[in-house]
Amino acid sequence: MVVPAVGVVTVTVCTTVTVFVPLLPHAASATTSAIGKNRRSMRPIIGITAYAEQATWGVWTLPAALIPMSYVRSVERAGGRALLVPPIEGGGEETLDRLDGLVFSGGSDIDPDVYGAEAHPTTLGTRPERDRAELALLTAALERDMPVLAVCRGSQVLNVALGGDLEQHVPERVGHEGHKEIAGMFSEHGVEIAPGTRLHEIVGERSSVKSHHHQGYGRLGTGLREAARADDDTVEAIEDPSRRFTVGVLWHPEEGEDARLFEELVEQARAYRGER
Repeated sequence: MVVPAVGVVTVTVCTTVTVFVPLLPHAASATTSAIGKNRRSMRPIIGITAYAEQATWGVWTLPAALIPMSYVRSVERAGGRALLVPPIEGGGEETLDRLDGLVFSGGSDIDPDVYGAEAHPTTLGTRPERDRAELALLTAALERDMPVLAVCRGSQVLNVALGGDLEQHVPERVGHEGHKEIAGMFSEHGVEIAPGTRLHEIVGERSSVKSHHHQGYGRLGTGLREAARADDDTVEAIEDPSRRFTVGVLWHPEEGEDARLFEELVEQARAYRGER
């Protein structure tokens, strides 16, 4: 009789019979403990919300879930392991069970219906399915106090999820296109970080950033405070000081050289995992 480690007994008489033997309680407990220990030693798993767009690669043009590689590289360089999260409605809790932190990525304008407004003529290309999926996922993540870094559109999702609304066309107020000068190219400008904020602790008093947005924050959601302003007085970052790490920026830190926001996200995700 041979007893393999997996709990299977092979008995040889005239034929071979395979018998499945339940693991003893202490063996099952040891296995679960080993899995938990192995997970704690792994890199934190950071989910990145994906676009759902018609895309072309090779000879194919098909609907696809995709994300710029700059997000993935930023997470990996900061010590995390990136995992794409497509905008699928339902299953949010199951998804969050497997993650240690989240990046809500950029993308198209949010449908103004979500925050009770009429669409501005410049509000185009909305993706209601993505809006619904990400709002549900973010709400569930906030309930768990999971670390969240929200980028551009993602930070607008954060504001709307907490009851805020959006300024649909910033150039009407500031009189210039400095936050999105050329479609498909990032604009560079400075931001002043508010003293006493979490963002100030991470990146300091001032930073040069890359932006590509024409919308901004309107009324801030419950619990949120402004964390940075551009030189034209546009609020460029928000955060919730009551949570472990909930920071939203209108700029694109994944496109710059400063990795500190991603490093802090990964560090907070590691701590979050250790406490689960």
